[in-house]
Amino acid sequence: MLFTKTLAALILAFTAVPAQGGTTQPRWTGAWAAALQQPSPGGLPWSSNWSEQGFERHSVRQVLRVTGPGAALRITISNRYGTAPLTVNGATIAKAATGAAVRPDTLRAVTFSRRAAVVVKAGQELVSDPIPLQLQVLDRLAVTLYFHGATGPATFHDISSATSYRASGDHRFDPRGTAFTDTTQSWYFLSGVDVLGASARGAVVTFGDSVTDGTGSTLDADNRYPDQLAERLVASGTRLTVLNSGISGNRVLYDHPLFGERALARFQRDVLDKPGVRTVIVMEGINDITYRDPDVTAGQIIAGHRELIRRAHARGIRVVGGTIMPFKGNPWLYPDGTAEPYGLEQVRDQVNTWIRTGGEYDAVADFERALVAPGDPDRLRPEFNVRDGQEGDWLHPNDAGLNAMAEAIDLNAL
Repeated sequence: MLFTKTLAALILAFTAVPAQGGTTQPRWTGAWAAALQQPSPGGLPWSSNWSEQGFERHSVRQVLRVTGPGAALRITISNRYGTAPLTVNGATIAKAATGAAVRPDTLRAVTFSRRAAVVVKAGQELVSDPIPLQLQVLDRLAVTLYFHGATGPATFHDISSATSYRASGDHRFDPRGTAFTDTTQSWYFLSGVDVLGASARGAVVTFGDSVTDGTGSTLDADNRYPDQLAERLVASGTRLTVLNSGISGNRVLYDHPLFGERALARFQRDVLDKPGVRTVIVMEGINDITYRDPDVTAGQIIAGHRELIRRAHARGIRVVGGTIMPFKGNPWLYPDGTAEPYGLEQVRDQVNTWIRTGGEYDAVADFERALVAPGDPDRLRPEFNVRDGQEGDWLHPNDAGLNAMAEAIDLNAL
């Protein structure tokens, strides 16, 4: 008990004094993030989620992996797209075990202003009190939220490539997974996990659409390209965390009810507002090109990228431009062999040429050249388009392709 009180006092002392540049004083750094969306049926035709119905007398256990170590952590609960106050009747956090189970010795109560229950106003977020829990880099955590009353439709992140669990009743302190019989592949109300420690030099935010989000990566394997970038950083001894702010289907210039607010609208909260951000990797534009509602020119997409660069530089954040992936052979975009998709590829090529040669990004991650087929610059390499022996969609790389993306990033540019 004395140790816990002492650690809590140290945490309060650390958070009361802002870290100064060049010092080793502990500070908060983002170690996991989810870019949130309005409730919807989801962007994939075969998917389902709980966002529109919300929760009542449910415990929701969500598993995630942090990308930095620390002596303590805090979580952010979001009601950004709620139309009424959200009551969270209690929350816990623990290191994850198998499935919905957690390690009992790591189970901790989460409080907000020293209270177990919290009300989050519509459109707002709340950050928890510091939670003493010694974390290693790439630890897997399970956050459990309990809702006694009806939440109404839930602010969420649609395509998580991770399993979340639901149980009837209050199972916050239940270390077993047996009560959590319902599953989904989305995250709910949870927008961030920050760690407290002196070891992190800052955070890298990966900002983009479905390829950044991890659509098509292996479920529960943490093989999205930002995850594999985090593993590269750990292996190299580079003390940077990685935050994934991708949203599948997202566009630079236009909002969509299934695919989130446009990049220009969400850049502030999904990049600039995250604690400790040092660098952002931007890869956006493929959906502006392919949705064609309305038709968008390369010049318009470039203007959007320039605005993101300007806003990041105004905050002293480095910006790395990621070239846009090819999509030749995609069954939705090449349905009948018409010439129209080739015109879309030309728009993509124009944007990529500007990213490479325009000199406006601080550095370039040439994802396209890392993944294109030899002799066909508009098509993925076939080995990056196979899952379980089946042909993919020629747009979303498999785990090996996502690893090639992570390998294409110059760590010294971060």
